[in-house]
Amino acid sequence: MISSTKIIKLKHEGKKISCLTAYDFSTAKFLDEEGIDIILVGDSLGQVILGYDSTTKVTMDDMKVFTKAVVNGAKNALIVVDMPFLSYHTGIYDAVKNAGELIRLGAGAVKIEGGSDYIIDVIKALTEAGIPVMGHLGFTPQYINVIGGHYVQGKNLENTLKILEQAKKIENAGAFSIVLEMVPDICAKYITDNLYIPTIGIGAGKYTDGQILVINDIIGKFDGFSPKFARKYADAKTIIKESIRQYIKDVREENFPDKNESFQLNEEEEAKFESYLQKK
Repeated sequence: MISSTKIIKLKHEGKKISCLTAYDFSTAKFLDEEGIDIILVGDSLGQVILGYDSTTKVTMDDMKVFTKAVVNGAKNALIVVDMPFLSYHTGIYDAVKNAGELIRLGAGAVKIEGGSDYIIDVIKALTEAGIPVMGHLGFTPQYINVIGGHYVQGKNLENTLKILEQAKKIENAGAFSIVLEMVPDICAKYITDNLYIPTIGIGAGKYTDGQILVINDIIGKFDGFSPKFARKYADAKTIIKESIRQYIKDVREENFPDKNESFQLNEEEEAKFESYLQKK
């Protein structure tokens, strides 16, 4: 199984780190079989799985259910789980307790958004408790009500240096990697080049140490908002809807199930049955 220390090693070996989200057993199994480095059980499940309008509505109970499913499906990748909104903001004790519950379920690390002094203290407490932490800077979805929308961060030198300062504090607090979301590519490169731990980009250009996207976006299953950085590799929505449409048609026209999709009696029992029916 890939560990958090292996992820750091990949950076220093010059190897790009691949990461995708997963929320269920079969998807996690497929990602694992294809050799993904990191599987993130993202709080993005709130929107793409549960139908919420933001990640702030996701609870610890939600994250526990989907963590169990992904852990059962993946045996090699590092499984990182998002700490949901307010699961680590109400005190160090709550943060360690909630993160510990996710680790106990089989997660290999947790992810925390933000770079305030309080968040730095939380990261220190978690790593000192033996819980690997992935940081998250740039656009931080759990802070959307403060940010005011899906806006690119670090759009000038001053803000880039501020992100780097926060990143260094996160690194010094013991985190093993940092997600950079919606940051200009040249700024993400500067931050990446000045950190020992790897950066994982999402909408941050190609110069980060790795990339992460939401699985539902790249396979074309989620038909809500699709960010410009989410490359679509398949059109699962069309395939799924066409399959459903054909199934309904076959049922209504009695083309499903056919004989090969049904069970039959053996010849002796079928003869007995037909004889019985004739006597009725």
